[in-house]
Amino acid sequence: MTPRVQLVRQNDTHRLIPSKYSANGDSVLVRIADDDDHLEAIFELDNATNDRLLAENNRLPGIGIDELVFGIPYFRIVNAAFCHAHPSGSRFNSPDRGAWYAGFDLETSQAEVAFHKSVELAEVDWLTEEITYDDYLADFSSNFHDIRGDAKYVDCLNPDSYLASQDLAETLLKNEALGIIYPSVRHTGGTCLACFRPALVGNVRKAKTYLFAWNGTTSPVIVEI
Repeated sequence: MTPRVQLVRQNDTHRLIPSKYSANGDSVLVRIADDDDHLEAIFELDNATNDRLLAENNRLPGIGIDELVFGIPYFRIVNAAFCHAHPSGSRFNSPDRGAWYAGFDLETSQAEVAFHKSVELAEVDWLTEEITYDDYLADFSSNFHDIRGDAKYVDCLNPDSYLASQDLAETLLKNEALGIIYPSVRHTGGTCLACFRPALVGNVRKAKTYLFAWNGTTSPVIVEI
């Protein structure tokens, strides 16, 4: 059995991405280059191992060039979400293929990002950090699987494990699913989506920028800048 499917029409969903990955930002590689020749060599090395560029040249196993998008605003931002999967995967994707995660509300997206980044910082015992995130809005109008209020899939919302949710995602992908809607695990009352197909991430545009500041605790102060 798979979760029920329903038409989801949701505009202005929120995905927060570190500003260092902004299409208008300078590459962090610039900081380690001594001169232009050195910088060019560094870029060539980085490009050879960049999963997004590999996928755009049909050389990444998890997703092919036929699924990626081109020639639309922020297409590299969209493609990157599917090509740069976390080494351990995320709630509804494996390490081989990413997904476009977004919150229906800004507060939900902020809570999700704050939790996961806090875990990373705590692992290295470094809870003094400032990071800026750009808020990318996207619109959706697609038939997504929906596990909200469905007790059969409560294991997929385990706050400490992705085993059940990744198994479900694998099954859904094999059945050509478009994505999944689920209640936020990190923000009570919030709703999240995981879109499995780049072409369905519609009307992407960059909104505001937010500073997340950790000052020795796992709860960052968040301010608009």
